[in-house]
Amino acid sequence: MKSITFELTSARANSRVQTENLRIPFLRPNPPKLSRQIARLAEVERSGIFSNYGPVNSRLEERFSRALFGAEHRCVTVANATLGLMLAIKRAAGWTPRGRRYALMPSFTFAAGAHAALWCGLTPLLSDIDNETWLPSADAEAELIARYGDEIAVMVPNATFGNCLDLARYHAISVERGIPLVVDAAAALGSLNSEGQPFGVGCPHPLVFSMHATKAFATAEGGLIYCADRQIVADIRAMGNFGFGEPRAATMPGLNSKMSEVCALLGLAKLSDYETAARHRQAIFDYYRASLPEFVFQKLTGQRTAHQFVSVLVPESHSGRVDEVIEALRVRGVGAGRYFVPHLAEQPFFQQTCIAGALPVTQKIARRIVALPVSDMLTESDVDYVCRAFREACSPQPRVRAHSSRRPRARYENFAANSSFNGTGS
Repeated sequence: MKSITFELTSARANSRVQTENLRIPFLRPNPPKLSRQIARLAEVERSGIFSNYGPVNSRLEERFSRALFGAEHRCVTVANATLGLMLAIKRAAGWTPRGRRYALMPSFTFAAGAHAALWCGLTPLLSDIDNETWLPSADAEAELIARYGDEIAVMVPNATFGNCLDLARYHAISVERGIPLVVDAAAALGSLNSEGQPFGVGCPHPLVFSMHATKAFATAEGGLIYCADRQIVADIRAMGNFGFGEPRAATMPGLNSKMSEVCALLGLAKLSDYETAARHRQAIFDYYRASLPEFVFQKLTGQRTAHQFVSVLVPESHSGRVDEVIEALRVRGVGAGRYFVPHLAEQPFFQQTCIAGALPVTQKIARRIVALPVSDMLTESDVDYVCRAFREACSPQPRVRAHSSRRPRARYENFAANSSFNGTGS
């Protein structure tokens, strides 16, 4: 295979994070450094504006609107993506849904979507996923819509691991059945659709993106809602400011979801070099897939995915034994994880509060899926090492071979210990 040249700056190459003494940690968050924003932080202090859709936040929203979606005033920031989902779902379903009580979503997704629907007074209706893309299954959704259609208040499909949904299909369902659409695009900020355009561009329904520290587009915390319909954006902005209209009085459902000016600074800094990081992560995924041709990866639907990690299926012989594979990787100095396992229908609280359709593919994928490391700083040689360790961990009789306990190689010596970021965040 032709060697891939990863696009790394020397600054990135020296900013790795060592976690739990692993040679290659699972997650290496790479948000912009506040220590390099001192002058801009001083400007915020002088302005006396620290929140309430301040000037820094306004610049961030406009830069997202123009740079990613080619239009003005199409984005509104939120303090985190879970709040964004709550606002978008409530705006879509209405204050009193009038007999419509379900939020259709996949069981194979992060807890934030289900929690957001429940906070909006809806019952998550859990559907199965596609066997190849791991996106929501069109057939499974159609079956549940046929059964519960008039009671479904909103569809909340997840762009699984940043993979691009068929938004035209969802729009057609929304128009035909009168069911509003909110897209959980938490991990898809930076993904490109099959035409090479930013995922969601032109969509008349809201998409909710995450900027959590562990995401590909990493800040300390934060979220972004995009919609081509300016009125929806304006409504969500007002809802996120206690439902205040003009004058300063509540005119609609509201809460406080506003992003701070400090987090908005981090967003602006990340935008300045994110394209390079996104290309790098896609190159890493491609190299993983070429290096492990005997394993099953997620089938991607767009030209680029904003990879937070690389998910792959262990062999059938290891179904239900993924925790053993992860431990074998840890012994070899490689961090790994599992997303979204257990899926929603397997989690105790959601078993009490959700309704699930048949989930055969979800169950099958959940028993075999493992997530391998990706970061802005991962190199080709790192991926080679992870692939060797993964093969050994998945062999019929894996050799127990711990990674060296001696001090890491020189290129790792400047890593800062950081093990606090363990979740996907939303």
